[in-house]
Amino acid sequence: MQSGAGSSKPEKQETMFRFYIKGLIRDRSRSLLPVLVVAIGVTLCVLVQAWITGVLGDMIVFNARFATGHVKVMSRAYNENRDQMPIDLSMVGTENLIIDLRQEYPGLEWVERIRFGGLVDVPDENGETREQGPGAGMAVDLVSENSREAERLNLEKSLIRGSLPESSHELLLSDQFASKLEVEPGDEITLITSTMYGAMSIANFRVSGTVRFGAAALDRAGIVADISGIRQALDMTDATSEILGYLTGGDYDNEQAMAIATGFNEKYTGSDDEFSPVMVTLRDQSNMAGFLDLIDYFKFIIVTIFIVAMSIVLWNSGLLGGLRRYGEMGLRMAIGEEKGHIYRSLVTESVLIGLAGSALGTLAGLIFAALLSRGIDI
Repeated sequence: MQSGAGSSKPEKQETMFRFYIKGLIRDRSRSLLPVLVVAIGVTLCVLVQAWITGVLGDMIVFNARFATGHVKVMSRAYNENRDQMPIDLSMVGTENLIIDLRQEYPGLEWVERIRFGGLVDVPDENGETREQGPGAGMAVDLVSENSREAERLNLEKSLIRGSLPESSHELLLSDQFASKLEVEPGDEITLITSTMYGAMSIANFRVSGTVRFGAAALDRAGIVADISGIRQALDMTDATSEILGYLTGGDYDNEQAMAIATGFNEKYTGSDDEFSPVMVTLRDQSNMAGFLDLIDYFKFIIVTIFIVAMSIVLWNSGLLGGLRRYGEMGLRMAIGEEKGHIYRSLVTESVLIGLAGSALGTLAGLIFAALLSRGIDI
């Protein structure tokens, strides 16, 4: 008898559960509005969170690709003055250093970068100066067979005119800068700058194409050149100003980056050499710490606002529904139903409504977020 009673209890609960579901489906007056409110609220929460993550996250991705990497290795002296881009404080012997980095941290992709600036001179047919303008840019590995730098910087899609560099003595100019200098793809320009050791350097390059970066600072006077050609121009054989590391997943993970940087820096903690390498994370560069915290604050504040607003609406809806069902509660108590059972049934209905609304809202929010990120081809 005890076994039969024990087995009938789950069956009774399952029957009541089905009864609640059928009741909610059939009586739309007590389920439709709450489900819609929950679904709309969850949709807005998912959509807004996706939008904030995308908009603010794009800034992090842009900075990581063009400036900071997920981690960056520099000399101590360069790190202290990195806003000035002092190539005279660059690291030397970087060929062995980058080999060691790739062996010790195989989970990261390591690339060399040189930031430089100088005067861009455009000669006329007689070799005399026709136009001049100050430019600033970066040297990356563009012509090596296995390099992913052009893809990382999105150069191919950013091309306006011409093509990507195919040799070490070709470079890209921002389209705005090229228009200002009246330069076309295929034209020769002269870069006047200083070497790593402070001597004057004059080097000729051919403009292979023009690009639009989408950032005012880069589009105003931006240059992208192959690192081997710039090394020759700046007398930086086996030297580089920065080594950037990118996590293989593509997304920045602050905890992982901090662990890598801490482990690397512990090796050189006791060194007094100002040219000894030091590793910093994306968060520790370009005031990104406050920006990353701002993203988390925005997410929390906006999601909290939507949840509070949705709770108020559902609370009012529940009060109105309770008044409408006042007679039903009295009838159920009159026929002998326990108060606890009535309360549990109302909680069960609320949970079912919340689950249904959350599922619909999440699905709708993800669909809208996908449309927002990919766009609609019309």
